[in-house]
Amino acid sequence: MTVASMAAADITVRQSPPAVVLASASRARVALLRGAGVTVAVEAAAIDEAEVKASLRAAGAAAAEVAESLAELKAQRIARRHPGALVIGADQVLDCDGTLFDKPTDAAEARRQLLLLRGRRHELVSAAVVVRDGVRLWHHVGRATLTMRRFSDAFLDDYLDAAGDAVLASVGAYQVEGVGAQLFARIDGDYFTILGLPLLPVLDFLREQGVLLP
Repeated sequence: MTVASMAAADITVRQSPPAVVLASASRARVALLRGAGVTVAVEAAAIDEAEVKASLRAAGAAAAEVAESLAELKAQRIARRHPGALVIGADQVLDCDGTLFDKPTDAAEARRQLLLLRGRRHELVSAAVVVRDGVRLWHHVGRATLTMRRFSDAFLDDYLDAAGDAVLASVGAYQVEGVGAQLFARIDGDYFTILGLPLLPVLDFLREQGVLLP
């Protein structure tokens, strides 16, 4: 073997990392990933979440199972259109004493949800599933426990006016990163999980896949 061929044999060809696609229309999840330095494309999965949730609930599925199943369904749907890409599906479910909450459809529904949660403790479950070429590679379920204070009706009216349509973007009709923080007496758990994505475990996985530097 010549010196040139030996040198060539020692060269390690570094392959380009796989593309990352987020199968979600959530602006909060996109902002979390991009803010953490992840180059990610975004394509929302067109699925009837209400129908899927209703079916899972009828079968007795717990909050974590509902969130994980929806996250994988989103990822699988989008992965078909992105061969070789790491497709992240995510979903969040609010569980208050066995009752699962969806995003409110309007201000009246937001008010009803907040009145039901007032003075009570509930759990947020955020699931992430990564799929490539139809194969589920990884998943993680994060949990956080939140306790709402016994706020006044006057505060609730002011809060809904101040928050506006933003309350329709999250289960429970609140956003703790904004004025919604005033709704709470105590929050226990990972901040990113509360925002809808268990970000730190996702970043660990992306490092293992060569998307991010170790």
